[in-house]
Amino acid sequence: MTADMAAVLDGATVRTDTGCIHGVPWFVENLAGSLVKHKEGISPARALAAAIAETAAAHHDTCDLNHPGTPSAALVIAQARDDFLRYLVLGDVTLAIETTDGLRIITDNRVDSTAKAERAAADALPDGSPEKAKALIRMKHAELAARNVPGGFWVAAADPAAVSHSLTGQIPLRTIRRVILLTDGAARVVRPFKLYDWPGVFSAVAHEGPGGLIKQVRIAEDADPTGNLHPRNKIHDDATVAVITL
Repeated sequence: MTADMAAVLDGATVRTDTGCIHGVPWFVENLAGSLVKHKEGISPARALAAAIAETAAAHHDTCDLNHPGTPSAALVIAQARDDFLRYLVLGDVTLAIETTDGLRIITDNRVDSTAKAERAAADALPDGSPEKAKALIRMKHAELAARNVPGGFWVAAADPAAVSHSLTGQIPLRTIRRVILLTDGAARVVRPFKLYDWPGVFSAVAHEGPGGLIKQVRIAEDADPTGNLHPRNKIHDDATVAVITL
C-alpha cells in the first residue's frame, strides 16, 4: 500500500510442476515490488502490465515461462488519482466499494466456470484422503488448461497481455466512503460460509477491523474441518483484507 494505491495479491496454489526454480512467493514478492515501482503517473492496467513484463524478465533465463503451471497470482488494485478511484481486478479476488449510492461489488469469478466436473469430484471427497489429493491434481490440470486462454480465466503470470482481460473502471472519489480489497480466502465469509452479506462485511470491518473478519473465516473453517458442510478444495485458505476509508 502506498499513498495513492493499494493492492492485494494472492499467489496461486501449486499442485503440479511449475517450470520455475523460484516458486510462487518469489513471484508474488517481485510482482508486488515492480508494481509499486511502475505505478507513478499511469493507470493500474499499464502499471500491472509493466510489472508482469519486468518480473518475467527477471527469471526467463532460468525458468520455463511457457510451462502451463508457471507461477501466477490474482490481484486487485485500487488507485486514487485525479479525483477518481481507478480499479483493476484480475483473478478470483474481490473489490467492495461503499459509495453514496450504495455498494458496488466487483468480483472476478471466471475461474468458477472452468474445471466444473473436476472441482465437483474433488469437493465430494473427504479432506486428507488419498482420493481427494488425486482429484485435486486432476482439477488443477483442468484449471491450468483454461488459464489465460480465450473462454477461460485470467491471472497475472508471465504474459502482460492477460491484463487486457482484467475488470477495470473508475468512480469519482467524492462518492466513495470505504473500499475493501479481499482475497478469495477472506471473501469466504460471504461465499461459501454465508456469515455475512456484503453490507454485513462493511459493518463487521467497521466494528472488528480486517483482523476480526479474518478471525470469523478461521472459526468457520475450523468448524467444518472435512469440508462436508461447505465443500471446498482447501479447508484453510490464505486470507487478506485491506480497507481504505475516504
